[in-house]
Amino acid sequence: MTLQEWEKKYAEILREFNYSKEKDLQSARILNFILKDKFSLEKLDRKIKGKTVFVIGAGPSLTLALPYLKRFRNTTKIVADGATRALIENKIIPDIIVTDLDGNLKFLKSAADNNSIMLVHAHGDNIEKLPVSASFRLCVGTTEGRPFGKIRNFGGFTDGDRCVFLARHFGARKIILFGMDFGTKVGRYSKEQGYDKVTKLRKLKKAKSLLEWLASNGGSNFYTTSVPIVGFRKIRFTDLERVKQCKETAEKYEKVK
Repeated sequence: MTLQEWEKKYAEILREFNYSKEKDLQSARILNFILKDKFSLEKLDRKIKGKTVFVIGAGPSLTLALPYLKRFRNTTKIVADGATRALIENKIIPDIIVTDLDGNLKFLKSAADNNSIMLVHAHGDNIEKLPVSASFRLCVGTTEGRPFGKIRNFGGFTDGDRCVFLARHFGARKIILFGMDFGTKVGRYSKEQGYDKVTKLRKLKKAKSLLEWLASNGGSNFYTTSVPIVGFRKIRFTDLERVKQCKETAEKYEKVK
């Protein structure tokens, strides 16, 4: 995905949701000022490139996925905002968190204190929340507009689909979705504050269409443990467990050799 290709999608988002490009830019400029240093992308590259990556959303199916996620301690986990609470409560530390700071700040800070890399997204409606970014030791600023200064753009609209865009950008070999349901029911971890459900569902629908577009461009193998998504192959939790067992057996064999 090129920046020019993404800019066409961004223009669609602005029209469909009546968002202000100027406010998005203002927010990005403020975040650029708040962040102390330009984060080295090598750390993201090492965690993602050529690897199997779990992208974890806050949809209703997340609760079912948690027992399986606990078994994959060494797999890179990119987590959407609200899902952070579910993982921390289950003693799973996210490798990377993608957030616009709508989630529970207590759990976001807890993850940041445990060396999770925080990707904080600037948009027109979260300017007042951005100062908390200064407390995150490992922090990358993102925008949907043109990147500048310390602010990056890896693509994506909502926290969930931005996770997938990030994994694809850094060349993940396999991207497997958990808790990414895109249905008519909002997960218990998705929003802890008041929200407009109609708008939320519209955003989920748009996010799903963006993922289908991203998958059509290839570059990674895309899988989902939840609802069907065009371009994503369905994979069951039991299939993941078998893959894990085969990998562990192979590693033991190599050690014996």
